[in-house]
Amino acid sequence: MHYDPIKRSLGNVFNKSPFLRKLFYKLLDLLLLRAWHVHKELKAWKRENKKPEVKIIDAGAGFGQYSYYLSKWGDNFKIDAVDVKQEQIDDCNRFLKSIDRDNRVKFEMGDLTKFNRENTYDLAISVDVMEHILEDVEVFKNIHRSLKPGCMLLISTPSDQGGSDVHSEDGSSFIEEHVRDGYNINDIQEKLKLAGFAKTEARYSYGAPGKIAWRISMKYPILMLGASKLFFIILPFYYIVFYPIAYVLNYFDTHGKHQTGTGLIVKAWK
Repeated sequence: MHYDPIKRSLGNVFNKSPFLRKLFYKLLDLLLLRAWHVHKELKAWKRENKKPEVKIIDAGAGFGQYSYYLSKWGDNFKIDAVDVKQEQIDDCNRFLKSIDRDNRVKFEMGDLTKFNRENTYDLAISVDVMEHILEDVEVFKNIHRSLKPGCMLLISTPSDQGGSDVHSEDGSSFIEEHVRDGYNINDIQEKLKLAGFAKTEARYSYGAPGKIAWRISMKYPILMLGASKLFFIILPFYYIVFYPIAYVLNYFDTHGKHQTGTGLIVKAWK
């Protein structure tokens, strides 16, 4: 399935006002299990880093929900949000200006395979981006150069244990824009070390509870929206029934340890 047309449709709905945009981000935070895992890691990072001013790069910012989340931390947090889609960049910059956050976050066009700002950032995040980029080691090298010494890159990406909803060698990705179905937990760490990172940690997300939650809260609604836009009308009623189940499953996935999972949370330090 091509995901971009659905994202474009959602953007057209939620870009109509700042209130709707904030509501959209809140819904993403609730529905997307990866957001639960990423927020957990970001809060842990914040507790350990008390600098007077922090520079962050959101590498592949997409809709901008993580940059918006980070912007709530205060004026001392400055975020550069980089993406390749000019339409999304313009939408996000207009939104941030409308809520007086454009002094904290700047969205800009950038190719991560070429992006390099040496020794600039205290933290880099890349959430569900690397599965879209073939030249992943080049991106890792550029982020490594752009981080200050001792600073961290946080990655969320599908794993090779059924990531992108692929469960066999000849299976195809649920999201057709992916160039790889998922990373092996050891291979991605080896690539990061090849790019220059001194230390890595990785764990599985989307374990047994998360796999069920993802189907309930994301896969089935996306399939419905892909079939017809009329399902926008049905979705609120669908979530009233099924989201409480997904919420509980998300909680257990975020707070549990998994021997395997369809997602990976990876951290690497320069």
